[in-house]
Amino acid sequence: MLLNDDQQALIAGARKILVIQAENPDGDSLGSALALEEIFGAMGKTVVLHCPVQIPTYLRHIEGWDRASYDFPTDADLGVIVDTSSKILLSKTLADPVAKNWLEHRPILVFDHHVTVTPDLPFEAQYIISETAVATGELIFDMCQETAWAINAAAATNLFISIMADSLGLTTTATTADSFFTCGELVKLGANPSDIDEKRRELMKKKPEILKYKGQLIERIEYYNSGRTALVFVSFEEIQKYSNDYNPTMLVLDEMRLVYGVDVAIGVKTYPDGKLTGKLRTNIPVADQISGYFGGGGHLFAAGFRVYEQYDKWLTEFIGMMEKIYAEYDNGEVVAIQPQHLDDGDNAAITIDNEHLGNFRIRKGGESGDH
Repeated sequence: MLLNDDQQALIAGARKILVIQAENPDGDSLGSALALEEIFGAMGKTVVLHCPVQIPTYLRHIEGWDRASYDFPTDADLGVIVDTSSKILLSKTLADPVAKNWLEHRPILVFDHHVTVTPDLPFEAQYIISETAVATGELIFDMCQETAWAINAAAATNLFISIMADSLGLTTTATTADSFFTCGELVKLGANPSDIDEKRRELMKKKPEILKYKGQLIERIEYYNSGRTALVFVSFEEIQKYSNDYNPTMLVLDEMRLVYGVDVAIGVKTYPDGKLTGKLRTNIPVADQISGYFGGGGHLFAAGFRVYEQYDKWLTEFIGMMEKIYAEYDNGEVVAIQPQHLDDGDNAAITIDNEHLGNFRIRKGGESGDH
């Protein structure tokens, strides 16, 4: 069973459940959160959705996106964190002493599928992490099958969105036959792929000035490592000017990846507080290794990270690191780049803290075990 008896009892006994997303919300995290709102709501629970940042514009075709709130209510009985087990991706929430205190004194369940990221949340939590699910939404569907939780049409729609988002339309190498089966079952339960995609395409329409800006970004793409790395830089001024209409990085990232000779495409943004964020799309399975070096996480071909470092210094380090990654990959070696940018120098980020780990369960081959 994915959920043991005690974990099922926690959910059954809770009157109010707080579902928490990280500060890098995507289609999987938002779809999973909204699905749990429906699933737990059907059990008679009050469900509140928390996200410490604004939901990106590109996700606003998903009905209910605006119910994810900055607010962190402290009267919930149970917390459920979706699609992350990393403290750096919850740092905004943890920076609030009221929220941090609540997390330290309430039962917390974590539903995730990022098996390459070592769980390091600084409070006790019970981790349910799938090694086989392509998205957290697929893990939640499997939980529903095992526990006989009802999935209504709205929940089915959100789980379908979750899976399609993280599998890039069921095309990634992590996609399995079970992923296709799950999507088929969700369609039977009320998900309408045509309707979902129509709403997405309508939202993806661009203003003329956004298309012009896309051309400017394409002209600014830089190539490193003998053309194997494509990079575009986005300033904070551009973020302020364009982000409400479209995520600047996503305007060009996939097209960068499709350039002949490019193995890694990266979009980098900088912020006034010294924060630098990177979003990766790759043609070789190294995205998680690159992001892991900078304290982030993700998948083999798509990942992200954030650090606090000056851009020029970071770029020099990044180019040198990529030389090593390419050399090891070309030689057929396992790429083993050690993390260098752990938050606040906390070495606990790369080890499992048994005091806080709680019940760590990885679903493997249809089974799960306590570790």
